[in-house]
Amino acid sequence: MAAQFTLKEILERAIQKEIESQRLYSDLSQKMTNDAAKEALRQLSRQEQGHQSILEQYQRGELKGGTLSRRQVIDYKIAEHLEQPEISPDMQLKDIFLIVANREMHSHELYLALARLHSPGDARRLLEKLASQELEHKHRVESLYTEVAFPQTDGG
Repeated sequence: MAAQFTLKEILERAIQKEIESQRLYSDLSQKMTNDAAKEALRQLSRQEQGHQSILEQYQRGELKGGTLSRRQVIDYKIAEHLEQPEISPDMQLKDIFLIVANREMHSHELYLALARLHSPGDARRLLEKLASQELEHKHRVESLYTEVAFPQTDGG
């Protein structure tokens, strides 16, 4: 039988995950030589900071139901099928997007797993909504990956 976590434990774990993502993206942005890669990583770090803020507000009882949007996202599953590159200062933009997509995939899976541990209610809805947002991030980054890895040519 799966262990039950308290809402406090779930929120603390989720907040820590968001902080780790922020640090990773910030650290990666400082190592990159490509300006577009730096900015993409900085933007993702800011989005994860926004998730942290939402979770902290929820933890303090300041959020009410329905504050996060939840939309159906198509998952390209690129991160699941490609080998993860090693991080280096001169890595290509497509490789950066692949690393970030993988991170977002794992965040999505974490929130879904945490949501499944709880019966229906506020904690479960919050975690499901955060999972959906992480999947949106993954979708966005995988779209960027395809644009960089498979650029359009004049011939179509």
